[in-house]
Amino acid sequence: MLSVDQAITELIKQSSVRVNIETEPVSECSGRVLAQDVIASIDVPPADNSAMDGYAYCYQDALKSRFTLIVSQRIPAGRAPTRLEPGTAARIFTGAEIPEGANCVAMQENCSEIDGSVIVDAKAISGGNIRPRGQDVASGATILTKGSHIRAAEMGLLASQGINKVSVYQRLKVAVFSTGDELIEPGLKLQSGQIYNSNQTMLKGLIKDLGMECIDMGTVADNAAATEDILLRASNKADVVISAGGVSVGEEDYVKTVVEQLGTLDFWRVAIKPGKPLAFGSINQTPFIGLPGNPASVFVTFSVLATPFLLSSQGAASPRARVTQSRALFNRNGESRDVFLRGRLVDGDEGCGVDIYPNQSSGVLSSVAWGNVLVRQKSGENIRVNDTVDVLIY
Repeated sequence: MLSVDQAITELIKQSSVRVNIETEPVSECSGRVLAQDVIASIDVPPADNSAMDGYAYCYQDALKSRFTLIVSQRIPAGRAPTRLEPGTAARIFTGAEIPEGANCVAMQENCSEIDGSVIVDAKAISGGNIRPRGQDVASGATILTKGSHIRAAEMGLLASQGINKVSVYQRLKVAVFSTGDELIEPGLKLQSGQIYNSNQTMLKGLIKDLGMECIDMGTVADNAAATEDILLRASNKADVVISAGGVSVGEEDYVKTVVEQLGTLDFWRVAIKPGKPLAFGSINQTPFIGLPGNPASVFVTFSVLATPFLLSSQGAASPRARVTQSRALFNRNGESRDVFLRGRLVDGDEGCGVDIYPNQSSGVLSSVAWGNVLVRQKSGENIRVNDTVDVLIY
């Protein structure tokens, strides 16, 4: 049986970028993966500018803590200034370019303008309240690297360089299907023995949250022929195929057996809870990941194991889950496997911490909706209140 860390490492090792590169408008690149380094072509800001509204002047003209200067010009943001003459000051506004001859700005709260002159009641500080040229970005610097995940901040950074289009990896196409005779689609009337297929809807959302394209293959009945048909069709349509259910050792679980017949199956048991049964292999050279069938298990195994593989396959440089630490607000004895507890970061009277849902059963999807993190309890580890624990944010 593979450990969780071994499984993640092996998945990433066996991944490869499976998509081409395309050029897209920066405004449409939220959630995409950058396909090349981006080098700054200009300084940001392009010139020294004022950090606040006030008066720009030369430090050498202000030898006292209180002094008076003639106001020679007014500089709003967006207007090019003229050279500042000695003994004068310029009325200046936030973001406006500092005129040649000035090297500090007095904030307007410390100034009084009377009859064309300004009285500054504050000690001069050379360079004070000035944002220097290139403070944010220096021309020639690498501002984003290949494999970076593009969020709103990265979009803004690209725009600050005047870049309106950028090379990104195409969205990974992920085909998803669920298995089980008992499953019906939401909106239909339940019959005896049936349950609604929550896994399919959840997986579609998880894949879209990763910035990928989801191909919904629907639900397949518990028989070998139907399973073979859907696996072949999915492998021809997608870059990666993911199933929910059918990978355990039950008599009605066919996915593992059919994948072995059609292609390869590299491993299928991981020391993780929930979600011990997991299949990984390929069909027609298309990678396949088979998740367990219980809803909480689907969420955990997708988040912990499948996500790094998918991100790596889309070109992400850092595909592993974001991990931080928090203070435990609960007690729990360890188990023989790594357990990923559905938890919630909370802010209480004694500070921030993480609590867990009272029912951690693999079939309890409400634990996932209630939480916002997965707390990793390593094999054999006992957790006590106030212990520091690792959490994966989702």
